[in-house]
Amino acid sequence: MEYQTIRLTDLDGIARIALNRPDVMNALSTQMRAEITHAVKDASARSRVIVLTGEGRAFCSGQDLGDGGNAANMDLERVLRDEYEPMLRAIYDCPVPTLAAVNGAAAGAGANLALACDVVIASEVAVFLQAFTRIGLIPDAGGTYWLPRQVGFARAMGAALFAEPVSARQAAEWGMIWEAIPEAEFDAHWQARARKLADGPTLAYRHVKTALRQSYGNDLETQLQLEARLQGDAGQSRDFKEGVMAFLQKRPAEYEGR
Repeated sequence: MEYQTIRLTDLDGIARIALNRPDVMNALSTQMRAEITHAVKDASARSRVIVLTGEGRAFCSGQDLGDGGNAANMDLERVLRDEYEPMLRAIYDCPVPTLAAVNGAAAGAGANLALACDVVIASEVAVFLQAFTRIGLIPDAGGTYWLPRQVGFARAMGAALFAEPVSARQAAEWGMIWEAIPEAEFDAHWQARARKLADGPTLAYRHVKTALRQSYGNDLETQLQLEARLQGDAGQSRDFKEGVMAFLQKRPAEYEGR
């Protein structure tokens, strides 16, 4: 696919997907959703970490209400099922770590696009806004799933009902995101974080994602069995053997992601 609304760049195991409609604060159009879905699936086959970020001053302002004509007549159920769900599933099901580098405002579906990633690192100038009730809607794009799991019921309800901006620092304090970084340090910081993941044990990362996500629906016995199965698989990997040897030899491990 030839991308027109995003930029995909690859650098030594790191795939950077940049939303590239800065004139509309990277609002999500039908085309952009299709391109993100394709890029995530394509990059996951050859990269060891995927970074999602925005060009310009915003990360993503949410749904492009001017896309496809009259927004008031949009079939939102169809759009969510046919366009948003494949994009969110591609990110959620990605076999390698996904990192949202939130460079600016993340509003509506844009906020929840970021929260779909495994790790969210935000510049301190960024804000997160569940803007939906401002136009008579409910949080979508996974917002009603991510928020209560990340910040708890009371904060999720308040964020959804009042539709007030949450600063990056406050989001970090709430547990909505991993880190809030001063703007001057932001690019270098997320790049270093991405490099650490790209150089790490990819199979172990994939199993971490599986174990933590399934824990919400498992009882203790089921979770312990899952841990044992996943750990047994990780223990057969080349990366585990390399990690042990590096520890014993007091040197940095050289993981190959298998």
